[in-house]
Order: sequence, then C-alpha cells, then structure tokens
Amino acid sequence: MAVSIQSMRYFTSALAHGSISAAADDLNVAASAISAAIDRIEAHFQLRLINRFRSRGIAATASGKVMERKFIHLLEEYDAVMTEGSQLQTTLTGELRIGYYAPVAPAILPEILADLAGTDSQVTLHLEECDNDRAQDGFLAGDFDAILFVSDAALPPIAFDVLIEAPAYCLTAQDHPLAQQSSIRLADLAKEPIIVLNRPIAVDYYQTLFREAGQTPIKLAYANSTEMVRSLVGAGHGCAVLNMLPATDVSYAGDRLVAIPIEDQLPPLTLALGYDKANPRRIVRHFANQCLRYFTEGARHRRVVQS
Repeated sequence: MAVSIQSMRYFTSALAHGSISAAADDLNVAASAISAAIDRIEAHFQLRLINRFRSRGIAATASGKVMERKFIHLLEEYDAVMTEGSQLQTTLTGELRIGYYAPVAPAILPEILADLAGTDSQVTLHLEECDNDRAQDGFLAGDFDAILFVSDAALPPIAFDVLIEAPAYCLTAQDHPLAQQSSIRLADLAKEPIIVLNRPIAVDYYQTLFREAGQTPIKLAYANSTEMVRSLVGAGHGCAVLNMLPATDVSYAGDRLVAIPIEDQLPPLTLALGYDKANPRRIVRHFANQCLRYFTEGARHRRVVQS
C-alpha cells in the first residue's frame, strides 16, 4: 500500500513537534491516527524511523531524518501544485536549513537571503555555524538542505557548485610597517608572530603554506574564530594569513586593519555550495541561484584580495 499524503503530513508534523500528542492537537486529529500513520510508514519501508521515549516524546532515527526530508520535499511540491498557477511560479514556502563553515558567511548570507527573510516571507530559516566536517556530515545526515563549505576536502557523495576561489592574503594592523607595502611575500612574515585561524581545514592549510614556502614563523598563536584572529591582529599581537575578506576593515575591538596581497604562488581555498543538484526543493534551488548570482555579479571582488 502506497504512503498517503496525509500519512506524510502526520509523520512530519510529529517529528516537527517532537511529540505525537502535540502533533495531534495541532492537526486536530486523534493521537492514535498520528501513531497509526507512523506505524504504516515504518511497515511500508520495513525500517525503524522513529524512536519513542516515555517522557521525552519522539525523535527520528538516521533513516527517519532522511525520510522526513524527502516527505517535506514531496509535501511542499504537492502544496505548490494545488495552489493557483501564478503562485506555483512565485511562492516560496517551508523551511530552509543551512550549515555554513565559511568564516565570513555573516558578511554574505544576509544579502543572499534578503528576499527569503523579509516580513512577508513564508520561509523559516535555520542557520548553523559549524566546521567543515560537521557541515558535510550534517548534509549527508539530512540536517541541512544546503551547506557553504570548503570543497578542497569535499566528501565524494556531495554535489556542489564552486562559488569562489579565494587566494591567501596577509592581514596586519594599520600601524604595522608591512601595512605600507602594496604586496608582500611569505618571507616578509618570517620574523613576525603569526595568528593562526585554528579551524579544521584552515589550520592545516595555513601551516602548509609556510612549510612549502620554507618559512617558519617565530611565534604562533591560535584562535578558533575569524573575528578573534582579526582582533588580535588589530591589537598588534601579530599578523595573519586569511582568504575571505569581510566587508569591514575594522576589528570587533575597533582597530583598523589592512589586507595585503601575497606575491607567492599559493593555492587558494575554494568556497562551494553543497546541495541536492539532481532534484532540489524549490526553495533550495532558489537559494542556490541566489548564491551563484551573488558571486557572479561583482560581489566576488569584494570578498577576496587580488594580487
């Protein structure tokens, strides 16, 4: 017996509420109807999709998360088809879950999401900052609809579009002697304390740049957020090598910063958008198009330092 649209609604509502009884109240149906729908779906697929807890409601299993995302996709498409023809082309509804690793995502996502986050929007956004591994694992587990991540270490199952290749640049305080130069080489940093962005992918990348250039910084300090790196640099604790450029040249502490191109031929970091390219939900397809448009209409030059 095929899984009905109604059963999908009951299933996804129960998981959204984390409770069969809460879903029943919301849908104005008996709790037994919700429970029976879940049982029918599990029987149909011969999979355990829901874990039931006596005092904590319910939660999806790994397989349940996958089915939940697929059901949400089908329900959104079904609801769109059932609306008027004009709405079918223009209405964006539902939830969009984005995992992002990019250290400067707060500088780009608000503009990209502008038409989805307005007061008239019917979209609920969920944004989670995470490391590159968590972003990819979360996408494969169904936690995210799309991820912004560094694709240099992409897992094979993840399809993605490259948004920008960001070359490395040197960040200094405005009053640092190097700030007066139009460009530098990594050798110029040999006697400078270096503030390293201590995030997976990033820390190995930056250390590899120095190692392959035959340079050994005299002192390293590690910070696991871009803004802490920028604040330490602005306060005169050292220089840093970064890739993506925020929209401001002022640190959280109010110090002026200068981004200087690096002359060495260094590999860039690649920022990419991972999503279901084969059969994306309407809202995911829209988000992907907005990301690609953002980086192809001049914005890329505001986010990188060209040598």
